[in-house]
Amino acid sequence: MTSELNSESTGTPETQGTEEKSKRKSASVEPDKKSASVISDKKSAIGMSESNEAVSASGMAVFKCGQVAIVGRPNVGKSTLMNTILGAHLSIVTPKPQTTRKRVLGIHSANDTQMIFIDTPGILKPRYRMQRTMMEYVHQTLQESDVVCVIIDAVRGLENKSFIDPMIDEVLVGVTTPIILVINKMDAISVPSLIPPLIEEMRVRGAFAKAVAVSALENKEVDALLEILSGYMPESPFLYDADQLSSLPERFFVAELVREVIFERFKDEIPYSTDVTVIEFKERERGKWLIAADIYVERDTQKAIIIGSGASALKDVGMAARQRIEAHLGAQVYLELFVKVRADWRNDPAQLMNLGY
Repeated sequence: MTSELNSESTGTPETQGTEEKSKRKSASVEPDKKSASVISDKKSAIGMSESNEAVSASGMAVFKCGQVAIVGRPNVGKSTLMNTILGAHLSIVTPKPQTTRKRVLGIHSANDTQMIFIDTPGILKPRYRMQRTMMEYVHQTLQESDVVCVIIDAVRGLENKSFIDPMIDEVLVGVTTPIILVINKMDAISVPSLIPPLIEEMRVRGAFAKAVAVSALENKEVDALLEILSGYMPESPFLYDADQLSSLPERFFVAELVREVIFERFKDEIPYSTDVTVIEFKERERGKWLIAADIYVERDTQKAIIIGSGASALKDVGMAARQRIEAHLGAQVYLELFVKVRADWRNDPAQLMNLGY
């Protein structure tokens, strides 16, 4: 289900200042040369890898490359959508809202087009300093991107009888790049004919260039979304090798996988008071890789809950996380987890900086 939305405010790909955006987007998430997920081949910087040799009529190679911001309220399926597009589990996904805290970069390369997706934290009203930093990530990504995907929960929209969201409207103020409305979770809609009137309401408001209804979970109409986005990519050499899925270090993904398990295993405030940092990461040609990580909480009572009686809860976390890490790395892993208390770390600027926020 794809719909054209006539909007003078967003314009066309040719009128969006894409040259400046192209210069900025490579700095949005800095690559780590030591990462196992980074291919440090010089040809990736000029877009001339063997798998993407598109040639124009004049004999010159022609490529398109741009950055796509994925934004929306918590738990609307932003991370699921990016994972589906990439065919890989890069962004952690749980039923709990606010799972994503930092920007996650994913790279989709097909033929002559490379799209750099940035999965952002869910838009919310910040209650503490860490959440204010999360919202800064959203605003920064909006300013750096060539096109913006606003993800809306179809089920929630039907419940509210509207896709209009004042909080999203506020975040989009000043955004001059094309904005695509993506209505997600169509697999949960029993009467799809109820959706077009809500799309029409958004069209009349004139904020969006186009709209598409998808199911990220079932990978339905995601190709239609990619086709739309490709039309907004500026001419540019590839910024990354065509085989590369992300520029983020493997340490980042390992920490996220541990945190994903914690979100699934614990209730109430425990997941939101927890952060994970990898303190040791040793690859081995023979034998298991050695990985050690610190789990930070804010109170001693939280530490006791995560460890559990006889360390049973921590062992459960470690076993589940190790399996996911091994699947991600394609190698056997020896995983050590340590639980430490950092009082009120979510409101402490110095501690947040040390944790990478």
